[in-house]
Amino acid sequence: MRIEEPAARLTVFIGEDDTWHHRPLYHEIVHRAHAAGLAGASVLRGIEGYGASSRIHTTRLLSLSEDLPVAVIIVDREDRIRAFLPQLGELVGEGLVILDPVEVIRYVGRTAPGDP
Repeated sequence: MRIEEPAARLTVFIGEDDTWHHRPLYHEIVHRAHAAGLAGASVLRGIEGYGASSRIHTTRLLSLSEDLPVAVIIVDREDRIRAFLPQLGELVGEGLVILDPVEVIRYVGRTAPGDP
């Protein structure tokens, strides 16, 4: 897939310990994005943060290193991202979901063997 045009970035902020049917929630989001054919997704693990609970989670103190922040970032055309939003409504009970317009300068996926 090739994208070099205005696009959208979907960022989902959740906790590392959040689950969906006994699996990490970030794992489920990435797999659903892949199944939906979205251009790409990445999961970034935070080293410190807090959310609606106002409890700071950090890697610096062993006692507070549980449930670190995680950001799942997905980029694709805005219409494709918006079509994916209902799935997030089903998955994300607690967290923050944001949608930003972005300009993709260059995105070229790997080609399969034999492709030009």
